[in-house]
Amino acid sequence: MIYLDYAATSPMTEAAIDAYSQIAKEVYGNTSSLHDAGGKAHFLLEEARAIIANKMGVNRDGIIFTGSGTEGNIIAILSLARAGKGRHVITSAAEHTSVHAAMNTLERKGFEVTKLSLTSDGVINLDELKGAIREDTVLISIQHVNSEIGSIQPVEEIANIASEHGIPYHVDCVQSFCKLDITQFSQKVDSITVSAHKVGGPKGCGAIYLNPRRRIVHVFPGVTHEKGIRGGTVDTPAIVAMATAVEQYKYHLEKHWQLRKRLKEIISDSPIDWIESQEEKQFPSICGLCIPGLEGQYVMLSLNEENICISTGSACDINSASGTKAIIAMGHTLSKARQFFRVSFGEGTTEQHIELLGTQLNRLATI
Repeated sequence: MIYLDYAATSPMTEAAIDAYSQIAKEVYGNTSSLHDAGGKAHFLLEEARAIIANKMGVNRDGIIFTGSGTEGNIIAILSLARAGKGRHVITSAAEHTSVHAAMNTLERKGFEVTKLSLTSDGVINLDELKGAIREDTVLISIQHVNSEIGSIQPVEEIANIASEHGIPYHVDCVQSFCKLDITQFSQKVDSITVSAHKVGGPKGCGAIYLNPRRRIVHVFPGVTHEKGIRGGTVDTPAIVAMATAVEQYKYHLEKHWQLRKRLKEIISDSPIDWIESQEEKQFPSICGLCIPGLEGQYVMLSLNEENICISTGSACDINSASGTKAIIAMGHTLSKARQFFRVSFGEGTTEQHIELLGTQLNRLATI
């Protein structure tokens, strides 16, 4: 099998599996218990918290472990937005489904949400962002790397704009964590979401950073774990496995650019369209593509018959009939959106995998 859906999830590393297994067998105490078994679990929890904070480049006091990137986005957005005095939030039309779910919840509570479109390069227009800011704007939530087309948003510039207006800024870094250097902006934003299973850790585990200096309103008042921000007994084995994966994860940027360019070479004579940004604004491992006249789902199923795994976009949008949000936000038609499919590389991807994929795409493009 050729697996080319790393943006959806990645296989756990052997080190993460070993860490999970060992901790599950040997350190089963509740981290909130005061006996020795609980103390040992608590020590490992705090050690993992320090590792994640160091990788993010933030204060460890702001790290909260969650059950997923989805949960992290929802908790962070609702906690920050509800703490403000206004009722207006700014996001983009191409955010992850979990961000839109949080926005839908806010709208039901009387908030007004402005969703910025994307330019033809797949990034927001900063002037449009500035123009959308109002006196009652209480939060900006715009991702780092888009999970569908891999465009990189100008996070530092957005953070500067948010700071000038005193507005909290939340950034979804699920796709970029451990792959791009988020420490370049992590001190300038108020909230960051990351996920374990995108970098070789276990599913069902993630983390958020919430600026300790920012006021928040707890989503579930009365819970006690994770400073009352996220209730439930923490999953110590998963958290230690996540920290293990983060410590060992290596992303070879140049390798992924070479794979992307090789795919372009192979399919260059075909009618296949690339939905992408300019190189300096593009994350190489995520490739958005369309074959004119073929629905993305047909392409995905046809490649699956050849033991090649790709996707039609974010796995969280798999039941959507409208195609991906990013391509629609860029101004493409619904018909074009339904032609969209995504190829995403990982550390296990080889040039041979890309050549086999390219051969099959060229075949499909002649149908």
